[in-house]
Amino acid sequence: MFPDFDFCSKEFSKYGLELTEDAHKKLGIYCDFLIEYNNLVNLTAITDPVDILYKHFIDSILMCNYADLSGNETLIDVGTGAGFPSVPLKIYLPEIKITLLDSLNKRIEFLKKLCEKLEIEAEFIHGRAEDFSKTSEYREKFDISCARAVANLSTLSELCIPFVKVGGRFISMKGPSEDITSANNAVEILGGNVSRETKYVLENKERRIIEIKKISQTPTKYPRNSAQIKKKPL
Repeated sequence: MFPDFDFCSKEFSKYGLELTEDAHKKLGIYCDFLIEYNNLVNLTAITDPVDILYKHFIDSILMCNYADLSGNETLIDVGTGAGFPSVPLKIYLPEIKITLLDSLNKRIEFLKKLCEKLEIEAEFIHGRAEDFSKTSEYREKFDISCARAVANLSTLSELCIPFVKVGGRFISMKGPSEDITSANNAVEILGGNVSRETKYVLENKERRIIEIKKISQTPTKYPRNSAQIKKKPL
């Protein structure tokens, strides 16, 4: 069972976040449906409600504080999986406009049902980032692209930066171990600049948010196909 409002509110406040009763209700629905659906489709290895609270919900929503979200942005979540970080962000910041992209249709079907249950609006894309970021409908159209993924920052940059309009940001949520300077060349080629790295601790584990500012248009040859990205990283 998802923790009660008083418990969740206290935990949110530890990280400088305010939790409304409506947001708490929706996070509870999210948690229960995620656990239920996970029996059908492998969405997450984290299935304890308290762990979901910290490791999925609070971690996602902390982007509000550490990446200075106003709530009026257009955001595409690349490789969104079970909806992290974008769906918790949408619950917390209802005015933000989210697009959920994932290569597995089973995940997209889960997200459609989830957002219907939560009564929140979202756009859903079943496909690969390297394909959709080349289309006129999505290329350089978003204020923010984000990824909470295990791929290295160089690869993520090639997949995510093309979605971002000049003046926007790519936000990558990472663990503590990767040397992000190895991505500097890729970021520069793709029209970006690493503008800020924020370190924080969540449940005694170090986390990082890397912000890349889009300062010029991405050359039309990028992103390359997945085989080329894997074979020859920028």
